[in-house]
Amino acid sequence: MKPLQLAHFVADTVLSYPDEDMRGMLPSLRAVTATLPDRLADPLGLTLSYLAGTELSTVAAHYVETFDLRRRCCLYLTYYTHGDTRRRGQALLRFRRSYQAAGLRVTDEELPDHLAVVLEFSAAGYTKDAVELLVAHRSGLDLLYRALSGLGSPYAHVIFAVRETLPSASPHDALAARRLAEQGPPVEQVGL
Repeated sequence: MKPLQLAHFVADTVLSYPDEDMRGMLPSLRAVTATLPDRLADPLGLTLSYLAGTELSTVAAHYVETFDLRRRCCLYLTYYTHGDTRRRGQALLRFRRSYQAAGLRVTDEELPDHLAVVLEFSAAGYTKDAVELLVAHRSGLDLLYRALSGLGSPYAHVIFAVRETLPSASPHDALAARRLAEQGPPVEQVGL
């Protein structure tokens, strides 16, 4: 695997719900992370240290409180740009089609825009396609990073590392992230 794929593999594993299997992978994840450039290894290492040094029940509670109960810390990328509107279905379809075009079987176990799913797609060797999806939803990633940083969450480091794997943001990307932070995800206007 290339460094980008490895970084996405580590981030995918860390952003999945924490359980005993993930805990058992921590030594391997640390070894993989040690091979990465510092700009990726350092932030990923901070999150791995948190996961290794914290009781699993505490990690699981923090994960749920952070990602399941806070709108601004959502791991579903299309939520940021489309909210819970009908347009989100089209955006989800783009993710699904990308996976199918690569010959992958799409299941209903998780929505296709979940950040861990996109990172798994990259780690499986479809990095170029996964990065395109991530770049298309950069403003959501930026908002997620800001929200996690504001909470002092150790998961902010993982999102920082994922953002570091993307091409540099344009001024338009920065403006879109700022607008999203100010306005939040769109809401359905039909029938109101």
